[in-house]
Amino acid sequence: MDGLGGLRATVRQELVARQLDEQITSRYPVGQRLRILDAGMGQGTQALRLARAGHTVTGLEADEALLRAAREALAGEPAGIRERVRLLQGDGSETGVHFLPGSFDVVLCHGVLMYAEEPDAILAGLARMLAPGGLLSLLVRNGDALAMRPGTGGDWRGALSAYESATDVDRFGQRVRADRLAELTATLAGIAAPLQAWYGVRVFTDNVPSEVGLPPADELELLLAAEEQAGRTEPYRRVAALLHVCGVRG
Repeated sequence: MDGLGGLRATVRQELVARQLDEQITSRYPVGQRLRILDAGMGQGTQALRLARAGHTVTGLEADEALLRAAREALAGEPAGIRERVRLLQGDGSETGVHFLPGSFDVVLCHGVLMYAEEPDAILAGLARMLAPGGLLSLLVRNGDALAMRPGTGGDWRGALSAYESATDVDRFGQRVRADRLAELTATLAGIAAPLQAWYGVRVFTDNVPSEVGLPPADELELLLAAEEQAGRTEPYRRVAALLHVCGVRG
């Protein structure tokens, strides 16, 4: 976990990994090597983790700096893992340029839709990349809980303005989209990848400053256990900063 950086990033990556593993193991036989696409893979945290688990992974990333970081991380892996990973420059709207429909068993799109101008088109393209019965894993900003961050931080004006908003401001000051669960559920049904499961991510730790590092290992494990339980339990998961939404291709 030390390689994931600060506490907020660690909570996000570790919870998504656990939730994704739960969905994969519930759908595929143990030991089956899956074809996985990570569209908007960032620095490659999930892509490398899945390659280490034995899967064949294609990473798609538009940002040159992030793609370079992913390639540097991959270069430090054993040869058997490196040969299972293919890294390409491009974004989620370009899947049809690079791949044939039905090419993947699992498609990840984590932290991408919040920056997309045409998210529905991206989602439709990603769904087409899935083989029948394939798993689509999305991580989005939770539009039903936009008042939580300013409210729990004492920003009452920000909390009041967030109730009817469809956008948020990220930690870098950039305005980003947010998705409401009901609307996203309808979109998934419309692209023939209906909702299978959903989780909350970062219920308790969203207001932790980005520069805060990791606590001692035993405390970190307790924190992750509390976040993991909240992310699958009503009503806590509905006020998480992020939603991890999983659809299955019909």
